[in-house]
Amino acid sequence: MNPRIQRLRKQSVETVPTISIERALHETEFYKENYGKYSVPVLRALTFLDHCQRKTLYLGDDELIVGERGPKPKAIPTFPELTCHSVEDLHVLNTREMQPYLTSQEDIDTYAREVIPYWQGKTQRERIFSHVPDEWRAAYEAGMFTEFMEQRAPGHTALDGKIYKYGMLDLKRVIEDNIAALDYLNDPEATDKAEQWKAMAISCDAVIVFAERHAELAEQMAEKESDPRRVAELKKIAEVCRHVPAHKPRNVWEAIQMYWFVHLGTITELNGWDAMNPGHFDQHLTPFFEKEMAEGTLTREEAKELLCCFWVKVNNHPAPPKVGITARESGTYNDFTNINIGGVKRDGSDGTSEVSYIMLEIIEELHILQPGTSVHISKVTPDNFLHAATKVIRQGHGYPSVFNPDIYIKEMVRQGKSLEDAREGGCSGCIEVGAFGKEAYLLTGYLNVPKIFEVMLNNGVDPLTGKRCGIETGDPRSFTTFEQLYEAFLKQVRFVVDQKMRVSNYIDRMFAKYAPAPFLSVVIDDCISKGRDYYDGGPRYNTSYIQCTGLATVTDSLAAIKKHVLEDKRFTMGDLLDAVADNFEGQEFMRQTIMNRTPFFGNDDEYADEIAVRVYDDLVDTIDGNPNIKEGGKYHLNMLSTTCHIYFGKVLGATPNGRLAGKSISDGTSPSHGADTNGPSAVIKSLSKIDQVKSGGTLLNQRFLPSLLKRDEDIRKLGQLVRSYFTLGGHHIQFNIVDTATLLAAQDCPDDYKDLLVRMAGYSDYFNDMNNDLQQEVIERTENESF
Repeated sequence: MNPRIQRLRKQSVETVPTISIERALHETEFYKENYGKYSVPVLRALTFLDHCQRKTLYLGDDELIVGERGPKPKAIPTFPELTCHSVEDLHVLNTREMQPYLTSQEDIDTYAREVIPYWQGKTQRERIFSHVPDEWRAAYEAGMFTEFMEQRAPGHTALDGKIYKYGMLDLKRVIEDNIAALDYLNDPEATDKAEQWKAMAISCDAVIVFAERHAELAEQMAEKESDPRRVAELKKIAEVCRHVPAHKPRNVWEAIQMYWFVHLGTITELNGWDAMNPGHFDQHLTPFFEKEMAEGTLTREEAKELLCCFWVKVNNHPAPPKVGITARESGTYNDFTNINIGGVKRDGSDGTSEVSYIMLEIIEELHILQPGTSVHISKVTPDNFLHAATKVIRQGHGYPSVFNPDIYIKEMVRQGKSLEDAREGGCSGCIEVGAFGKEAYLLTGYLNVPKIFEVMLNNGVDPLTGKRCGIETGDPRSFTTFEQLYEAFLKQVRFVVDQKMRVSNYIDRMFAKYAPAPFLSVVIDDCISKGRDYYDGGPRYNTSYIQCTGLATVTDSLAAIKKHVLEDKRFTMGDLLDAVADNFEGQEFMRQTIMNRTPFFGNDDEYADEIAVRVYDDLVDTIDGNPNIKEGGKYHLNMLSTTCHIYFGKVLGATPNGRLAGKSISDGTSPSHGADTNGPSAVIKSLSKIDQVKSGGTLLNQRFLPSLLKRDEDIRKLGQLVRSYFTLGGHHIQFNIVDTATLLAAQDCPDDYKDLLVRMAGYSDYFNDMNNDLQQEVIERTENESF
């Protein structure tokens, strides 16, 4: 890091996030004056334009890449049209011990006076909860699933290379040509298309205005600046901002700034928490980099400096804070921007370049929370790149995670995407994949599969509350075969998934109708050609993902009942269910017998692995291919938990695999905590028996001792583990390189471990920014001492 980057990094890391009420005030004023005067898409676009014209700008002393969503770094707006924070929410966020969002009392008073009264009864969240059926609400309140869009806009969006070939004025001309060619006589959708296109054109103007205002600010600052070097930089910033995003970029600096203005536009328009992503950023920048290097107009260090400035910019943008009970919980500041590095090009050739290696260096040197990064290792990826990536992984920051394009391309082709579009795709946030720049692949929420299993064991009743939240599937005490048990479980799964999809479809319509995203629609194919919004079936592909959690917990619980109750008759079903209901109180012999004499998933044991495959396949059969409400759109599943497996464990009693009540369930497709006793090779063999091409992502966590990766040959072994898993059909793997002693020391002396980053789920977080439950979950993961 050069001195500039050191200063920018220090400022970013040390700045405490704040809440900015500016966007909410602007939006409320505009809605009060204009609601009902325009169609909803045009209203949304005009609101966006108004904010871009009025918002407070920030241009820091050392910055080369410019633009903030709020009036200063880490100042995060709220989105009252989606979910309006209460005064209590703002006080909670202001004072919570971990990961606070600071707000002045003056701003809280203004918010209470100007914002809250107008939006009461008008938010998306209220629309959702006022229309859900009782069966859905009962399952939701029991923790059988979550709903992503109850607090935010649909997110997980990634771009292709379009914005490096076309400026906003180019795209606006296409939009205007479409408006001019409208056929009101023969096209029944002509009026609706006209309004969508008008909105898209206005949103193009909005981001151009936003950039031009930065150019003016840079010129004003240059006039007052005494340092000749900074004067030159400010004039260059002004030149860049006058060119992009209005026109296509001509060099690396403009290409990075182009993306950043688009990124800011999309996350200012709506809070797509699990934000906007640049996709294969190294591939997009490589043509500019190679051209400038050949012409002698750019050095490698200058390119690296510009990318470091971009990295810091991403870190300046924490996730928008939640409301209600989730505002009280310490979550994460991570907004899940994911930089895809490596992989393959549209023609299937190797996508790595010198820019890829520069990005790996930045990850290692900057050591900051955001952006998230992932390396994509195909059969055509050079071993040198994999080795460079594993050297960074060895540092123990949890970045980068590792993906297998050879598998996820097959996943996307199976879903109906063209081969070229699939190759251009990848990961947008955690582990879910889609076609970059051409797909809305929306995560609808997590499915608590172990909770569904628990409700089945209680014949449709939640034992924690005594309320009915499922269907009657029979008293399991009367079951005499494994098939009876499993069929009852599967009936319960089908019932809950049906409830989830019905309401998800309703929510999709609410966003299409009341909260369209005209600017996001501009940069995603084929929204312009269709004249349809991103949330209304505009993209070429439209996927709704349901994230299934707790595969290993359910598998191990089924294995325990099958082995000890139905086969060996060691315990009766009644005895086991009574012990589970009592949290194994007084039944430690039974619990230890189960935990030590049951074939558990993750050990390359066919007994357990066959059950895991069956559960997985039936989840796929239940979810995959169901139509959503968008043109050609389908539901698919992925095996992602993020941190929801912690929450799901809290609403779950003890389970038949010996897990105690309240403890987290298994994450992603990882084995249950401590259940994988045969080493990482056995884990990947178990996982390889699952046909991962059927999903849109499978998360696998592994933890290694740092001492295991001391030598260069150890690093190569880690790379060989990755290659082996991917050859066997693995989608994704990620690593924590940290020992238990360090984690415990960090709990005892947090001030000594402020920079300790660990891999939580599809993202990394500072260990001491995590609450005790999250910390304990990482500590309890199996600590591998060998390959």
